[in-house]
This record gives sequence, C-alpha cells and structure tokens, in this order.
Amino acid sequence: MNITNNIVKVGIADMKMVEAPEVIRTSGLGSCVGVVVYDLSLKIAGMAHVMLPDSNLSKRENLNELKYADTAIDILYSTIIDNGARKFALKAKIAGGAQMFSFNSTKDVLRVGNRNIEAVIERLNKHRIPIISSDTGGNSGRTIEFDPSTGVLKIKTVNTGETEI
Repeated sequence: MNITNNIVKVGIADMKMVEAPEVIRTSGLGSCVGVVVYDLSLKIAGMAHVMLPDSNLSKRENLNELKYADTAIDILYSTIIDNGARKFALKAKIAGGAQMFSFNSTKDVLRVGNRNIEAVIERLNKHRIPIISSDTGGNSGRTIEFDPSTGVLKIKTVNTGETEI
C-alpha cells in the first residue's frame, strides 16, 4: 500500500490536524520548532511549525499567528479540542530549535532556536499539556513525522539519520 497519500504536510509558519490513518509531517526545522499535540486514544493530532517565540515582537498588522509560539500553540490547542480531543488526554512532543549559525555574540536576540524552545515549553505548560519527549537544540536541521495511531514521532536529522521518540 502506498502510504504517501496519507501524509499531511505542514508548511513553515503553518498548522494542520490529522486523524489516523493519516500522518503529519513538516520539513525545514532549523531554529524553528515542530510542536505536536495529540490525544493518542482518539488517534488525533495537530502539528504547528513555529518560527519565532513571541508575536508581541511583530509590529505588523494582519500577522500570521501560526508563525509565533505564543499564538500558534493557542490555535493548535483550540483546534484539536474543537475536533474532539480531550484536555486531560493531551500530550505533546517537540523537535527543532537548532542553533543554525555560530555568532561571535552573546546577544539573546540571536539565540532564536533556544528562545523558540523556551517559548513553546512555556505555552504548553500554560495549557497543562505534558511534553512526553523532545529532540531539540543542536545545530542540524530536522524533518519530523508524527503518526497519531502509534504516538511515534520520527525525526530525520541532517547528517545523523533517523530516530524515533
């Protein structure tokens, strides 16, 4: 059986929701963080591809709320609950947040990967969603794929291969 028809792709600064037998995937996670929130017993999951930590830093009107950890996770949470997931059953897995470039500076603004990880964790905690596992940091890009029927997050990391969490 050709399973590729069941893959739902999440773009950069995007969010989607799936139900098994679909799986959900995002590519291009450098300093971005892929956030999966799921209800395993109902076999549903949502994924957000977060680019930046805080929407308050944007000065633009009609900003893409899916770009920022604070707003994207709120939307992800609401979407999955509105589609039948149960608050008490929600769990999360996260990956990404790499430091893609080396800087000769200690300025916090350049630590986008770390700031994204911190913002994602803070927002998931706000919603009382436990993070079951994570693969964050480092300096390599990732592609992630989540299967809501098994709860397995496959992570392909540039130069190091594939792992599952």
